[in-house]
Amino acid sequence: MIRYIQNEAHYTEVVERIRGVKQYLWIGTADIKDLYVKECNSSAPLLKVLEVLIRRGVEVRLIHAKEPGRNFADDFDKYPLLWSRLERRLCPRVHFKILIFDCEIAYIGSANLTGAGLGMKGATTRNFEAGILTDAPALVDAAADQFDAVWHGVPCKKCRRKSFCADIIKQ
Repeated sequence: MIRYIQNEAHYTEVVERIRGVKQYLWIGTADIKDLYVKECNSSAPLLKVLEVLIRRGVEVRLIHAKEPGRNFADDFDKYPLLWSRLERRLCPRVHFKILIFDCEIAYIGSANLTGAGLGMKGATTRNFEAGILTDAPALVDAAADQFDAVWHGVPCKKCRRKSFCADIIKQ
C-alpha cells in the first residue's frame, strides 16, 4: 500500500491509526503543539492517547525540534506516566514529519504534530497538508533508519549547530 494523504484525511488516516499501535510508535516532527483528538462525544489531548499506549506497554519515541508551547506543557503535566516513560529527544535540526507504526507502516509528509497539521480542526481552519502512508518495506525502512539515526545521535558528531541544541544526544 502506498496512499497519498491530504488535508483532513491526516486525522483519519494518521492520527486515528495511533490508537491501534501494538509495540512501537515513533514520531518525528519539527513543531509540537496541543493536538486534540476525538474521545466519545468530546475531545482529549493526544497526550492522553499516548499515555494509554504506554500503559499497554507500547514504546513511544518522540523527536521534535523545539520546546512545545505552554498549552502543550500544561496538558503534558496532566499525564505523569509520560514524565518517566515517554522517550523524548530534542533536536533543532529535525524538520522531518515521520510517524512509524509498529515498524510496519510509515507516514512521511508535511504535517507537524499540531492541531492545524494532524488534529481534528475543520477544513476551513487546518493547514493544507500532504503526505504518504505506506507499508512498502523500502519506504518504511528508510524512514525508520533516518529516525533511528537521529534518535541515536549519529549526526551529532559532525553537527555544526550544537550551540542551538539544548539536549545533545549522546551515543
